[in-house]
Amino acid sequence: MPPERSKIIVIRRDNIGDLVCTTPLFAALRARFPAACICALVNSYNVEVLSGNPDVDTIYAYTKAKHRPAGKSVLGVYLDRIKLFAALRRERFDFAIIGGARFLPRALSLARMIRPRHIIGFTEAGKRGTRHIDIGIPYTLPTPLHETEDIFRLLAPLGITGTPPGLRVIADAAESARARQALDRISPATLTIGIHISARKISQRWQAAAFVQLIRALHARHGARCMLFWSPGAEDNPLHPGDDNKAAEIMRGLADIPILAFPTHALPALIGGLAVCDFVICSDGGAMHLAAALGKPIVCFFGKSDVVRWHPWGVSHVVLQTPSREVTDITPQDALSAFERLIIAARSY
Repeated sequence: MPPERSKIIVIRRDNIGDLVCTTPLFAALRARFPAACICALVNSYNVEVLSGNPDVDTIYAYTKAKHRPAGKSVLGVYLDRIKLFAALRRERFDFAIIGGARFLPRALSLARMIRPRHIIGFTEAGKRGTRHIDIGIPYTLPTPLHETEDIFRLLAPLGITGTPPGLRVIADAAESARARQALDRISPATLTIGIHISARKISQRWQAAAFVQLIRALHARHGARCMLFWSPGAEDNPLHPGDDNKAAEIMRGLADIPILAFPTHALPALIGGLAVCDFVICSDGGAMHLAAALGKPIVCFFGKSDVVRWHPWGVSHVVLQTPSREVTDITPQDALSAFERLIIAARSY
């Protein structure tokens, strides 16, 4: 059992949704060790997931070469990383927790560069490097688990067990105020539904025409105003494909009803916008987990994704997944019916 004033760093170098699903670890660590120094090592792509999180004392972020900003050389990225890890070594952490399922050699490399007293992580027989994890948990998955439940097992050596708490992200007040003001300019305060149309996986992408039909039905039946979220940019961008054309097509089809186009060029804008919605409709992905972390009831489309592993954690939700595991086979009527069920479920959640 670590002393109350231990220095603990959790490493999560993956995508936005993965880090969101790790936030229960920080909450549980803070609840168990309120006087500990609890830190995070993440990357520049997902770092704003933890912005304002009261469970985290310090957030350290490094930039992956593929995420380097314009004008930044690869050499500059690696020089910055060397400086960061030199600073982390000076912190003399007691524990580094490799926050991810299975044995993760790249994250282990980062943990070793920090030189903590102990490294906690999953191990797998026959994998090189596992000997460097001195507090190892053999990775087995006897029953299907949600990502949040699975990685929560990493806290067992610290005496923390049980059901993980809910996900948690903190919306920037100024971003939420901006979103709310923009909404109020198009329609008076009423039921607000966030519609996120982007998805990284092709099997998770719904058609523009289907979104138009659904949003019309939601407005006709509930008098709802909608916020249309998407990843900005061109669809042929090799690094960050965007949905500007798809969003424009949807907006053209809905010119006569209250809908706010809300492209999110930065993560705080997406979080702030989702925070002012009453319900969210989206495909499985980072935005879905952010919405869950904000406590929003969700209708979620699943294509070739594991529902048990990745469903919205800790909030009322309705999952739609067809036998084909193609989101394009979900009809607007399917989605509307799911939303009606969600309203009922959310009242009793």
